[in-house]
Amino acid sequence: MKIITKLSVGGLHLMLLTIMISTQIMAQKPPVIPLEDFFKNPEKSSFNLSPDGKYISYMAPYESRMNIFVQKVGSQKALRITSETDRDIAGYFWANNSRILFLKDNGGDENFALYGVDINGKNARCLTCFEGVRTQIIDDLEDQPDFVIVGLNKRNPMVFDPYRLNIKTGEMVMLAENPGNIQGWMTDHEGKLRVATAIVDGVNSQLLYRDNENEEFRPLITTNFKETLSPEFFTFDNKKLYATSNIGRDKSVAVVYDPATLSETEVLFENPDYDLSGLSYSRKRKVLTAASYVSWKRERHFFDKQTKDIFENLEKLLPGYEISISSSDKAEEKYIVRTYSDKSLGAYYFYDLKKNHLTKIQEVSPWIDEKQMADIKPIQYRARDGKVIHGYLTLPKGVEPKNLPVVINPHGGPWARDNWGFNPEVQFLANRGFAVLQMNFRGSTGYGREFLESSFKQWGLNMQNDITDGVYWLIEQGIADKNRIAIYGASYGGYATLQGIVVTPTLYAAAVDYVGVSNLFTFMQTIPPYWKPMLDMMYEMVGNPEKDKIQFEATSPALNAHRIMTPLFVAQGAKDPRVNIAESDQIVEAMKKRGVEVEYMVKENEGHGFHNEENRFDFYRAMEKFLNTHLMK
Repeated sequence: MKIITKLSVGGLHLMLLTIMISTQIMAQKPPVIPLEDFFKNPEKSSFNLSPDGKYISYMAPYESRMNIFVQKVGSQKALRITSETDRDIAGYFWANNSRILFLKDNGGDENFALYGVDINGKNARCLTCFEGVRTQIIDDLEDQPDFVIVGLNKRNPMVFDPYRLNIKTGEMVMLAENPGNIQGWMTDHEGKLRVATAIVDGVNSQLLYRDNENEEFRPLITTNFKETLSPEFFTFDNKKLYATSNIGRDKSVAVVYDPATLSETEVLFENPDYDLSGLSYSRKRKVLTAASYVSWKRERHFFDKQTKDIFENLEKLLPGYEISISSSDKAEEKYIVRTYSDKSLGAYYFYDLKKNHLTKIQEVSPWIDEKQMADIKPIQYRARDGKVIHGYLTLPKGVEPKNLPVVINPHGGPWARDNWGFNPEVQFLANRGFAVLQMNFRGSTGYGREFLESSFKQWGLNMQNDITDGVYWLIEQGIADKNRIAIYGASYGGYATLQGIVVTPTLYAAAVDYVGVSNLFTFMQTIPPYWKPMLDMMYEMVGNPEKDKIQFEATSPALNAHRIMTPLFVAQGAKDPRVNIAESDQIVEAMKKRGVEVEYMVKENEGHGFHNEENRFDFYRAMEKFLNTHLMK
């Protein structure tokens, strides 16, 4: 069997793919696992420690919605402190030792409001409930227990102004007025608002700075948006910036930037193959701890021996799992540790550093037996123009990897990427006998500037070719049955699904579009108001509806539906602020006019993706039936 044409950069992937194929043949075929086991809410998740380390908080279902619970460390008795029944809580954090703040939207409209509640469940109140306004968290102000800094677009729906919010009284003080182009704000280690990032002239990025909150912001550096200097946090004297930068280079690296000299003074770490994805530090010890990047897995470079020792010790205690520290107390002596793998959502542990003692708190999804899950392995192939495309291949267990039904699963974004880890969709499909191919087509993040820029104005063109070439690669390997291939994706992945059945109408036996774009003209007209300052940048990355009219006409699936022959299933949230419901309406109407099979599911209480548990069940149940009808004949 031919696996790949070259064994240089792909040597590891070739070896892993060969091992995976032989392993899959020997593995025992698992039983059919109930659909709900993959998509129901976890028993408990999102564990955090109070700043004093005395309490553990977590999220768990209450009337099928994720709510917040609190318990003392060492106790098994927990108190539910929220009672949200219309919508999952989107996220939360400890404001201080006695109060928790959380975010929630209304029916998927993404206008998140900030709420506060005491850890005994009392004194609940909404702090930023303004009609049509979205709340961002800029800084939780860990050292100022009664304050946070939030961003609100209540003055102008297109931009977010920063406010210092008193979480006791609800009083807010505006710290700066957004002139209309600032996309992000950053504080120093004392909680002072000192840095802003802006879009200038629609396409140029600008880093703004001030020495204190009484000064006006001044520009430090202006670059084309393709080159970025992204501040991570201040140096510990609050005079310089730790940042990631790809200025004058292809890959983002870790640097120290000096606002006084307007220059990078030091390169701290770089990887020749991948962008740096982040830096971390110890708030207590005031040292830089690690840099992280993603190859086919997350990897770390340590600057600090103590942090390196902690992770190495945890890896010995928890062999075979990826490890992250999700929370710590203020003293940095107690930690919440999270594990995961490609076959497990993992577990949460309480780690006492002084005692070097690890206690399991909770399996995230104890009903999932990882022995019955499939391996998700890295692969790579070459696109038709020679560009190397990385991805992940999942083969169903206990089945010979030959002439299999396959689901091609391009990711959303599109300027994002697929990562290695537990993916309930992928494991669900593998359990049902499908192989799944995920690819990081050109434009996927983490692979450098050239790879990103090669996607500009390539929606439906070379980006789509990368997906198609992955299908051909699977067929060449003998893994895919060319007559039983489906394509499924969400958001941009939904667009790629629709475009796939337009440009290669005989390649796919079925297609599932989940909140996907169908018409580039109407998509650009209905973007959220807070995206509009970046519209010129989107014109350069996606295209301009006027200047690129001919290209948009050719690459808008709804305008080319006459080419579609593939049975299609479409799912959409009625309140989606990113991909308006009109996107799905258009393609469904066009299909119905032609008499091509189309199923349409709309959920009135959802937005960009289905978050309510019962809606997830409905969607995947319908998708399974649809795929079985067309691929399991």
